[in-house]
Amino acid sequence: MAMTMSDVDRFEASRPRLEAIAYRLLGSASEAEDAAQETFLRWQAADVDHIEVPEAWLTKVLTNLCLNQLTSARARRETYVGQWLPEPLLAGDPMLGPADTAEQRESVSYAVLALLERLSPNERAVYVLREAFDYPHREIAGILDITEAASQQIFHRAKKHIADGKARTEIDEAAARRIVDEFLAAATSGRTEPLVRLLTQDAISIGDGGGKVPARAKAFEGALAVAKFMRGLFKPGKAKRALVGGSPEVYATTANGDPAIVAVFDGRVIGVMCLEVTAEGIAAFRNQVNPDKLDRATQRWAAADHGEPLIRAAF
Repeated sequence: MAMTMSDVDRFEASRPRLEAIAYRLLGSASEAEDAAQETFLRWQAADVDHIEVPEAWLTKVLTNLCLNQLTSARARRETYVGQWLPEPLLAGDPMLGPADTAEQRESVSYAVLALLERLSPNERAVYVLREAFDYPHREIAGILDITEAASQQIFHRAKKHIADGKARTEIDEAAARRIVDEFLAAATSGRTEPLVRLLTQDAISIGDGGGKVPARAKAFEGALAVAKFMRGLFKPGKAKRALVGGSPEVYATTANGDPAIVAVFDGRVIGVMCLEVTAEGIAAFRNQVNPDKLDRATQRWAAADHGEPLIRAAF
């Protein structure tokens, strides 16, 4: 039976939710879009009149596509050049999904997305569906073809793994701006001590260049090592300008709900630095500079009102 416009509209109404689920599962906006589109093709080929609960059917198809993708992604990441980090989403991106509760907001934070990489595909799926989208275990069990009891057990195990990581402190946009301002003032002071005071003792800095932009393969660890790296990163230099093509503009914003610094050159986002903030200070910097993972950020940036840059840098 040919698909009607009503059938298409029904899918399109679900597409934002499907893309948001896929993004949390895959850590990639482009792969999330592809998974949602493949789900549409499956919907198009199905006898939709005999699908009793379209939302559940679509979620099941999408989730299983993502689980297959995660299995192959693990193999690809073993050969990935340097550190692998998720693709950042800037403030207001609909793919960030629901943000009504603290749990939903935390589930899409850059820190949690990085921690999700430690989970098995099934643990990741159960955690995302339950924590971020509030699916009952009965429905999750149907989606993953497991028992309800198994879903509950997997969720508790996954949640413990996530809880064992650093927990961030939820902050509003104004507080995020203050944190970024303080950090930039310290980073551009040319001194290490002001930076050390802003960091936790076990602070880390991780960069993802994907082999296309220089990024250290191993994370910087410890407040002093991270502070020295940041001091050097924000120090002007001819080599940095040559690498970028000039001096980028630096803005304060949020990405995945975290305070973030965005570097923009000639209208193109060339770097997003997400700050993981705790009550004790900044615990982590996760720096995405792989151009393949910044296309969506560039598109969102072009469509947003982002005000004046805080500084012009040379990193």
